[in-house]
Amino acid sequence: MEWTGVRYAEGPTVEVRGRIAASPERVWELVSDIGLMPALSAELRSVAWLDGASGPVRGARFTGRSSHPSLGEWETTSYVVECAAPRVFAWAVSDPEQPSATWRFTLTAGEGGGTELTQWMRLGPGRSGLSYAIERMPEKEQKIVFVRLREFERSMTATVDAIKGLAEGTATLPIRRGEGA
Repeated sequence: MEWTGVRYAEGPTVEVRGRIAASPERVWELVSDIGLMPALSAELRSVAWLDGASGPVRGARFTGRSSHPSLGEWETTSYVVECAAPRVFAWAVSDPEQPSATWRFTLTAGEGGGTELTQWMRLGPGRSGLSYAIERMPEKEQKIVFVRLREFERSMTATVDAIKGLAEGTATLPIRRGEGA
């Protein structure tokens, strides 16, 4: 992907795809299980449903705790903004109207079987930890955004690969907990 010259206010996106030799229903079980995600992430440390929710439904909220060597530790509340099993699971971080980021898994049944899994994310338009870094070094905004998007791309690729391994039965947990993004 090409992000040279991209600014935060432009709402840059990252997307990765993978083919999985498993049904969309099996892949859905994994991508919609927020409790699994910390085991697949170098940044996400823990998640928990809020308001008595026990699974993904539109409007449900969950909290996530994350850490990054350059950004420190933080906690966010996310809002499920799309949920249609076994096709799409998406959430907005911090504010569903002005999210700091929006994340989405899309599942498409493959011709001849299997599933095409896409993980997508968009920065902004709301403020995030990245906004504060940019305010401290505005002359480096494009580099800051570029580096973060590359981190997301690597992380998302590893997540899709891990889900593939779990869905196809070729991997077990923990997959990559603690690796750098």
